[in-house]
Amino acid sequence: MASITVRITTRIPQQVCEPILYRLVQKFLVTPNIIRAEVNEEKGFLELELSGELEEVQRSIAWLNTTGLYIDAVQRSVGKDTVNL
Repeated sequence: MASITVRITTRIPQQVCEPILYRLVQKFLVTPNIIRAEVNEEKGFLELELSGELEEVQRSIAWLNTTGLYIDAVQRSVGKDTVNL
């Protein structure tokens, strides 16, 4: 089981209304855990942990990078008893 913490930040105000998490869980077998978030009418950011099979987590991150949002991997760990990369 892989777990990656990512920070998603909007680039333009119109992205605040996009259902990104809904699309993420519809397209990929990952479990998002919201760590922190701040959203208003102009901008927003979401820090979440994505868990699942390594390939699915990687595919979901690759897809997020196509959405036009800023995507930053904050922390990565793969499997049990591994250190952050």
